[in-house]
Amino acid sequence: MIQKQNDRRFQVLIVGGGAAGISVAARLAKASPRPDVAIVEPSDKHYYQPLWTLVGGGEVRKETTERAEADLIPRGTTWIRDRVETFLPDENAVVTASGERLGYDVLVVAPGIQLNWGAVAGLEGRVGRGGICSNYSYATVDSTWEAIRGFQGGTAVFTHPATPIKCGGAPQKIMYLAADYWRRSPPREAYRIVFCIGMAKIFSVDHYARSLLKAVERYGIEVRYQQDLVAVDADARTATFRHLETGETTEQPWTLLHVTPPMSAPEFVRASPLANEAGWLDADKHTLRHPRWDNVFALGDASSLPTSKTGAAVRKQAPVAAANVLATLRGAPLTGSYDGYTSCPLVTGYGRLVMAEFDYDLALRETFPIDQSVERRSMYLVKKHLLPQLYWRGMLKGRA
Repeated sequence: MIQKQNDRRFQVLIVGGGAAGISVAARLAKASPRPDVAIVEPSDKHYYQPLWTLVGGGEVRKETTERAEADLIPRGTTWIRDRVETFLPDENAVVTASGERLGYDVLVVAPGIQLNWGAVAGLEGRVGRGGICSNYSYATVDSTWEAIRGFQGGTAVFTHPATPIKCGGAPQKIMYLAADYWRRSPPREAYRIVFCIGMAKIFSVDHYARSLLKAVERYGIEVRYQQDLVAVDADARTATFRHLETGETTEQPWTLLHVTPPMSAPEFVRASPLANEAGWLDADKHTLRHPRWDNVFALGDASSLPTSKTGAAVRKQAPVAAANVLATLRGAPLTGSYDGYTSCPLVTGYGRLVMAEFDYDLALRETFPIDQSVERRSMYLVKKHLLPQLYWRGMLKGRA
């Protein structure tokens, strides 16, 4: 095959300027010798999404989670304000939406995850009004606090889909904040809280699940397992759920509905040769290298890595990816290895948090010399104040 001429070529091309892409670029910018790096990212805004739980709970203004993308691109790194449409790994190139063909020596793919609102019949275009809210979008997160504060009784339903999602604990964190708020400021009429989760357990690690079940009991929450939201009738205020084992569907009336949408890798990834059968970016779970193309690496939420999709996971993946990219450029053996570390700061109420940390084997990887399964105010303050600074000043600068 005769290769076409590239419009531009870089030693390292990074697809995605979110937490993963910026973190890898920042580490590569510190290397000696420094490789020629470009980031393909269409968005001009960057968000610290873990704080959206507290935005939805009325604790934080959403504007504090936003930064200009231009301010985060590492110095000396080329920012290409475009999006990738086609991967050509056999030709070491990608093609962007504008038609530009970009060549590379090493490709890093970290485009983040896609929210599939349209996968739930009747939902798209309805989120953010009429009692339907969600913390999973900057545009709709304010509606969550409005709905919680304005709730005056009836049935509050919170959902967790069967698909992998970013921040797997977030669907129940906002539920606990809502329950805590309603205990402190009771609605005028009787109410109930229903949690429909498309999983068989409240949390994958039993050490932390026990504390979450105590919170469920404290707030009187009704948990329905293996229930996946498939349709919403906004006018009738009913939600239809399908049981993942039996296939049986049931209708649940609601007064307030907090939706966590189904998620997937972006469509341009799912349709590419880099995706596995499930549509995620295929990658070795330790080296992050693609199994077919030795000069392609994947990390972050769009990857197939079998761990929770969190910013904390990306913080540990980024140095591995950067080290292995540099080794590939040198033609040297890969030295970086990722053990599946992830963290989920599980908010269980105002001033209450369980700090979950674990790895691929669900073994505990706790940072602090305490039992982190216990709900603590100190850990809540870590999430609210310390972790955002670690993100902006440490992780995205290649320092942590």
